[in-house]
Amino acid sequence: MFFHEYPCDQIFDYIAESGFDSLEFWVETPHFWVRGCPEEELSDCIAGHPELSPITVHAPSLDLNPCSINPRVAAISVEYAIEAIRMAERIGAALVTVHPGRRTAKREPSAPDYTRFEAYVAGLREAAEETGVKVAIENMEPRINTLLATAEDTSEVLEREPWLWLTFDMGHAMMNSPAEVGRFIDLCIERMANIHVSALGGNGRPHHPIHDDPAALRVLSDLAERGYGGWLTLEVDDMIFPGALSAEEKVVLLSRELAALREVFS
Repeated sequence: MFFHEYPCDQIFDYIAESGFDSLEFWVETPHFWVRGCPEEELSDCIAGHPELSPITVHAPSLDLNPCSINPRVAAISVEYAIEAIRMAERIGAALVTVHPGRRTAKREPSAPDYTRFEAYVAGLREAAEETGVKVAIENMEPRINTLLATAEDTSEVLEREPWLWLTFDMGHAMMNSPAEVGRFIDLCIERMANIHVSALGGNGRPHHPIHDDPAALRVLSDLAERGYGGWLTLEVDDMIFPGALSAEEKVVLLSRELAALREVFS
C-alpha cells in the first residue's frame, strides 16, 4: 500500500527505479481491484519490467475472513484466496501470501473456528496442488481473536501441511515480544518463503522503515545468520509520515531501505 494511490504501471516503474528485483502485488490495489482486476494490464506491467520477475502476490484480505461465523463471508473469502492462486499461475507469479482468518467475535478462537480454518486450508491445498503455485500463510498480529499469532500455533499448522509455506511478518511477531520473534525463527525458518519486513514505531505498530531501527535490523541479521534466502518484502505505511510523500520521496526512502537490506544480507 506504499503506492496505494498510483496506477499499476507507475507502481512497477517506481519499484524498479528504487532498485528492487521484485514486488509483492496486492490484489486489492485500487487501480487494479475496482476496475475488475484486468489481468492483461497486470501481465503487461510484468512483461514491461523483466527485472522484477517473478513477482509475488498477496491475496485479498480487506473485509474478508475465511473463518467467519457468517457462511457467506467465509465462502467468498475462500473463493478470493483461491482465485488469487489461480491468477498467480496465469501471470507467472512465484508465490501467494494468504491470511489465516480470525474468530469473528473478539474472543479466543474456538473449535468451530478451527474447523472453518481447516476447510479453508483444504481449499488452498487443492488450488496449490492444481496450479503448482507456492502458497505461504502469514502470521498475524497478537490479538485475542487471531489465528496463527504465535510460533507454536504456526509451526503446528506447517507440520500438518507439508505443502504450505510461511510468510513471516516480523512486525507482527515483534508486537508480541523479541522472544516470540526468536521462537518463530527457531521453529519455522525452514518453512519461511517470504518475510514481510518492517520495524515497530513508537506507537508499537509495524510497517515503519527499518534502515535506522536497531531492533528490526537485529531480527534481519539473525535471519541472515541462520541462512534465510527467500523473499524479503518491505511493508512501509506511507500514512505514518507527518505529511504526504511525493513519488520521488518514496523512491528515495525505498532506496535507503534496500541499502540496509543489502548490508545485512550481503
